[in-house]
Amino acid sequence: MNTQPSNDSTHTISWVSYILHLIVAVSAVIPGAQMGPALLVVALIIDLVKKDDAHGWEGTHFSYRIRTVIWAALLYLVTLPLWFFFVFPGWLAWVAISIWFLYRIVLGMVRLNTQRPVTE
Repeated sequence: MNTQPSNDSTHTISWVSYILHLIVAVSAVIPGAQMGPALLVVALIIDLVKKDDAHGWEGTHFSYRIRTVIWAALLYLVTLPLWFFFVFPGWLAWVAISIWFLYRIVLGMVRLNTQRPVTE
């Protein structure tokens, strides 16, 4: 389980980042509640800057959040043309991506709360 003691600073930063990601994820799923882009950029910058300060199981959370944001962004970009040609499939694709993003953030939060690494 936990083989390395938690660094309080990186642990707190990790929670702040997860909460920002959670706000983004929930607002992406709820129509009309788009708070995402600015908060997502802030959370991503926090993760990129603080990633090297986290070690052991905590370090996996920073990498996990960065990968999640990059994959979500790529998936949104790839499915963007659906909005121009077929609105309903585009909407379905974005809902599916948003739910996947929300799932990954909640999973990461659960793992962080139990001081376990996030593995893929």
